[in-house]
Amino acid sequence: MFDQCLYFNTTALARVLEREWTKAFKPFRLTPSQGFMLRAILDKPGLLQSELAAGLAISRPTATRSLDGLQKLALIERWSTDRDGRESAIHPTALGESMKDGLNAASAEVTKRLRKKLGAAHFEDSVSKLKNIRSLID
Repeated sequence: MFDQCLYFNTTALARVLEREWTKAFKPFRLTPSQGFMLRAILDKPGLLQSELAAGLAISRPTATRSLDGLQKLALIERWSTDRDGRESAIHPTALGESMKDGLNAASAEVTKRLRKKLGAAHFEDSVSKLKNIRSLID
């Protein structure tokens, strides 16, 4: 019935991927959203919230909620900046930093498993096409 429906098929795929990433980040007691956000912060400490939201393709209020959760877990800190008094730079705590290698390894394992299931070329092509579709629609 919905074979040609982009919404239905991408949402169904998102649910499958959500389960995969939930399992990957469960040992860290993080949701997939929190795991990806923390990885982005660990990769580029000092990002402004707006930069982080743009990089993750989420709204600023969504970023705020996720950051609040990471802060409650003592994984990040918000530092005032001289550039813009309304925003804070986001930095990982020592506890957050200690999770970096594990989070990256868990993420790499999921990617490796998916790449194997799909085949490397199909995996790369699919990711590229999805990114292109997102940019064209956005």
